[in-house]
Amino acid sequence: MKRSFLALCLGMALATACTAPPESKQLPILGPREPKVTVVDGKPQVDTVYHAIPDFAFVDQDSQKVTQETVAGKIYVADFFFTSCPSICPKMKSQMLRVYEKYKDNPRVTLLSHSIDPTHDTVAVLRDYAQRLGVKSASWHFLTGDRDTILDMAQKHYFTTAMVDKAMPGGFEHSGAFLLVDEQRRLRGHYDGTKAEDVDKLLQDMDVLLAETKK
Repeated sequence: MKRSFLALCLGMALATACTAPPESKQLPILGPREPKVTVVDGKPQVDTVYHAIPDFAFVDQDSQKVTQETVAGKIYVADFFFTSCPSICPKMKSQMLRVYEKYKDNPRVTLLSHSIDPTHDTVAVLRDYAQRLGVKSASWHFLTGDRDTILDMAQKHYFTTAMVDKAMPGGFEHSGAFLLVDEQRRLRGHYDGTKAEDVDKLLQDMDVLLAETKK
């Protein structure tokens, strides 16, 4: 799948202004940012307001409502897929299983897989899909909901490609991105979920982020 322009910009951000110095052992904060000016003791103070994932509400494979409260106090990995995907989704899920197996017993980690074909991917379909993957922990939520809301969330807030395209296999175009999000719902990493080496980096970065947010 081709990368979107926004995904390219994210990659550039990683290599330039958003990159933290190695000695800090902190991950970059991705996405747009805005200055916020406040006055303290008569002097202007400039703080940075970073892009954050907005509030959301979806339903998972167990018919449970999943919202921003579900991920409160946790880091999480998000991706966008559909169960009948004939192209990259099987690779993505085999790689996400690696993440699941490492962190399934860690209460500070959650996985959110959003279906971009919710008309087909009902709760029952997602439950069967999760069972076939061997997912038994509540730490991995397969989400369904309003299609336009999910597509907008992918493109406007996670900065990844997800759209209806009848010319593509399965009728959708989407990237294989895995998005790492911190406890404040800020984007901290963008990885190709079809490549084992990228997921190796994700696993390393998750440990870094867990250590960072524990402080």
